Amino acid sequence: MLRVGLTGGIGSGKSEVSRRLAERGAVVIDADKIAREVVEPGTEGLARVVAAFGDEILREDGSLNRERLGSIVFADPDKLATLNAIVHPLVGERVAELQKSAPDGAVVVYDVPLLAENKLAPMYEVVIVVDASDEIRVERLTKVRGMSEPDARARIAAQATREERLAVADIVIPNEGSLDDLEARVEQVWERLKG
Repeated sequence: MLRVGLTGGIGSGKSEVSRRLAERGAVVIDADKIAREVVEPGTEGLARVVAAFGDEILREDGSLNRERLGSIVFADPDKLATLNAIVHPLVGERVAELQKSAPDGAVVVYDVPLLAENKLAPMYEVVIVVDASDEIRVERLTKVRGMSEPDARARIAAQATREERLAVADIVIPNEGSLDDLEARVEQVWERLKG
């Protein structure tokens, strides 16, 4: 089994690269998806988050209002640390379960947005960073995800810098061009990972 850490700042295109690697046969373990699962209604994770941040972070149906929680934690590093202290251990337990179930010889790609921030690079044999400039990421976040520019910039500022992320990379996938350009780069990286 080859353990690959995949990361990139918000708006870099990391999820698109993850999807394309999965299409080629990689076993993808998506930390963001797991982070959503561990705070679904009825979970211990959601109960802990509500205990820390109050009922105002819930929607009427009892589910987590991720936008409201995001506006709270991305504006306050201490609150972000509190949230991470609740969610990260739960995510780690689920990741361990999923990696045990991967077949022998698999290329297991761990889609980890905060890989650089949490100093997780040593956990992987290969670290891939999907890279795009902050300006391109702001443009994608405002046009594609509908974020306000101040919110997009706050989320980028709450993550590692480009330089910090690139410092842990074994492979960099530049993603400032077309989807065809990205497809060609992903294919080259997949051949390298399989080799």
